[in-house]
Amino acid sequence: MNEFLSNRSGHSPRALLALIGAAIVFALSACSNQQTEVESDLGISGAPDWVNEGSQAVDNNDGQLIHGVGMAPPMNDLSLQKATADNRARAQIANVLSTYINSTMHDYTASAGKSADMNVEREIASTTQLALNGARILGRWKNDDNGNIYAFAELNLETLDELVATAKGLSQSFKDYYQQNANSSFERFISTQPAGKPEAQ
Repeated sequence: MNEFLSNRSGHSPRALLALIGAAIVFALSACSNQQTEVESDLGISGAPDWVNEGSQAVDNNDGQLIHGVGMAPPMNDLSLQKATADNRARAQIANVLSTYINSTMHDYTASAGKSADMNVEREIASTTQLALNGARILGRWKNDDNGNIYAFAELNLETLDELVATAKGLSQSFKDYYQQNANSSFERFISTQPAGKPEAQ
């Protein structure tokens, strides 16, 4: 199967997964051509904890969540500034989620002992895109010192779990694997995040 995929597309399955992840991030960030980097542990005095913590995957009493933090500098239009911060926060969720999905797909193919079927790859990318629609903006904060606005977005992984379970294009073997390993996969993914330095753009 690996040889078939390479011959048909010119790319290895790992390269295809990277391309799928990049496409997901691009889809959410297309409206902001240049994203301002939001680093973690900024140490901004008076800022909410989520501003200083940055984008990350978390597992707490509220569930398995992905938090995205986006920032927009001052603009002539306050509504545009807020919308830009919101879009960048959602793009951060897409970035973290695509990394998690790539990790899950890698574990699945390793477990199955063969390359993932291209239909599974396409379907999980489509399912992930649908899940991203469930990301919500929960709050904003304005830094009065410089006028920057930060937005906080959250995605509950239950949304993705439900979509995977009902996706018609996903094989039953992948659904079974995902259901049995989702919790441990997410916990392992969280443990690989650099402490205090989540991926952020």
